[in-house]
Amino acid sequence: RQCGAEISEEVSFRLRLAPVLSRRPSALDVEEKKFPRSEKRVEHFSPLTEAMEREVTAAFGKGKPDEIMSSAFKLKVTREDIHTLKNLHWLNDEIINFYMNLLVERNKKEGYPAAYAFSTFFYPKLISGGYKAVRRWTRGVDLFKQDLIIVPIHLTVHWALVVIDIRRKTITYFDSVAQKGDKICETLFRYLQEESQEKRNLELSFSEWILHSMESHEIPQQLNGSDCGVFICKYADYISRDKPMTFTQNHMPYFRRKMVWEIIHQQLL
Repeated sequence: RQCGAEISEEVSFRLRLAPVLSRRPSALDVEEKKFPRSEKRVEHFSPLTEAMEREVTAAFGKGKPDEIMSSAFKLKVTREDIHTLKNLHWLNDEIINFYMNLLVERNKKEGYPAAYAFSTFFYPKLISGGYKAVRRWTRGVDLFKQDLIIVPIHLTVHWALVVIDIRRKTITYFDSVAQKGDKICETLFRYLQEESQEKRNLELSFSEWILHSMESHEIPQQLNGSDCGVFICKYADYISRDKPMTFTQNHMPYFRRKMVWEIIHQQLL
């Protein structure tokens, strides 16, 4: 599957009018006028070394599409999958799932919140078959002992993300084109209620939880029609480190190349 929420006509129109190379005033330019550079948090990322860049370029080069470039977490990433990380390409399930597993693995270290990530195939299975269809997905995993539960959402032409924060009792929807995900949050809360009843015989009270769709001014937004997958990966990265999101659309080409190296080496920088 390629990048996939059903994007509204208004959002689709806006994305078609705002390609990466467009020089018309962007949301970033408007933000710059509102908040002078001196008042904004500016994050400086370490550039990839020359050796790293050569590896990334080689991974993007010619070769057999089905060549295995990385294998871990019972997942395999091929050269064809890696090529979805080229600029302006849509990320596929394999890249998203592998990267989410890298985040979970990193968060096993001391000082990070305990995290669990569902596969991109979890949510479609849940909405098509209900709780019974996914009841066994958490066999051997106690979701309520996690700090964060990460749920990548693939709908039709867009990637989005939901993060369930067990510590704060929140379910938050993150969308790089600012669509609302209230119904998705409600569906996942009902799942959590059933999981709690089934595995712990405890009832979750809706009144104790906060469900929220992030607004466009609350999180970084994409300005093209292809970077939604990278955005949700970076949302998950920052959230799983309890860090404020200080990246922008301009960082996407750098993140794409960095992700290639990280996936090949099965290690987050």
